[in-house]
Amino acid sequence: MPDGSSLAVRFYSRIAEIGQAAWDACAGEANPFVSYGFLAALEESGAVGPGTGWHPRHAAVQDEAGDVVAVAPVYAKTHSYGEYVFDQGWAQAFARAGGQYYPKLQVAVPFSPVPGPRILSRQPDIAVPLMARVLEAMAEELDCSSVHVTFCTEPEWNALGEAGWLRRTGMQFHWENHGYAGFDEFLAALSSRKRKAIRRERAAARVGLTFRTLSGAELTADVWRIFYDFYLATVERKWGGAYLTPEFFPLMGARLGARVVLMLAEREGKPIAGALNLLGDGVLYGRNWGCTEDVPFLHFELCYYQAIEYAIAHGLARVEAGAQGEHKIQRGYLPRPTYSAHYIRHEGLAQAVAQFLEVERAHMDETMALLAAEGPYRRDGV
Repeated sequence: MPDGSSLAVRFYSRIAEIGQAAWDACAGEANPFVSYGFLAALEESGAVGPGTGWHPRHAAVQDEAGDVVAVAPVYAKTHSYGEYVFDQGWAQAFARAGGQYYPKLQVAVPFSPVPGPRILSRQPDIAVPLMARVLEAMAEELDCSSVHVTFCTEPEWNALGEAGWLRRTGMQFHWENHGYAGFDEFLAALSSRKRKAIRRERAAARVGLTFRTLSGAELTADVWRIFYDFYLATVERKWGGAYLTPEFFPLMGARLGARVVLMLAEREGKPIAGALNLLGDGVLYGRNWGCTEDVPFLHFELCYYQAIEYAIAHGLARVEAGAQGEHKIQRGYLPRPTYSAHYIRHEGLAQAVAQFLEVERAHMDETMALLAAEGPYRRDGV
């Protein structure tokens, strides 16, 4: 990438205005969530855009020849829903002090707490500092209170910190493949008590059920209609909002093809539960799940154990099972840090948030260490 002085920056309200070839040349193929296909499906389905509070303002950096050399998925936001890195407390504190927190800018993959690159370029070491300045200027121009780059990579987090941004850590639970030949070999790495517990859970969850894994052309319109019912069932149980529309899943499936992995549980040939995963470079990313029948331990079987079996069978390095869930530890998923960076224009709010984050990071480090010590893996040979 040439020196920043020879570059031009433009902002787009539709990713289609940038184009798939230009976007994916910057995004690469490692992480499906930052691909053109996934982000375009969100826009085309109406999950983001007018009326959602997620207004695309994607940034694209062009060289002198007009070629796109860096992009970032940017959204102007009027709320803090669908982000999974919670800043509502900051917004409330700023409002009490007479400030206006919204609109803000969010550099993220909407509704997807999946770590990955957020500033997309074939030369990220140059692109991240440049994009930091671009986003700061964008916040000034649009009169946004702040910019938030969430679930970014650790190198991006460090580079943004060097650019003066505030840094935050979070926590997820990931399973790592240590070259297991099969699920039983994974179980052998656990303590005897944990092995027995997992076997009991799997046996209870599988009574009367069969399991299928679908991908690519197997994901028909009928399959997606069934899965959307599962998705809505989970939303209703959690008293949340259905961010994703019925149109999103088939659009995503058509664009991502074999990178979509849907695991179904069926009773007498009828699907009763499903777990949606996306396949990255050596990683299986767990996303949405739902069921229409309450079966003990079925969530663990479909979302965690089936994912582990798939990863072992396909030689994947790890499974990232999404946000939250300390219950994942006893099922082989250990705590791993997540990263976000924040630029806040108001000096007083920035200072208050910086103090909060310093304490929060220390607490997060301590919590992850304590949770890791409770992991299920063998230490004493039993």
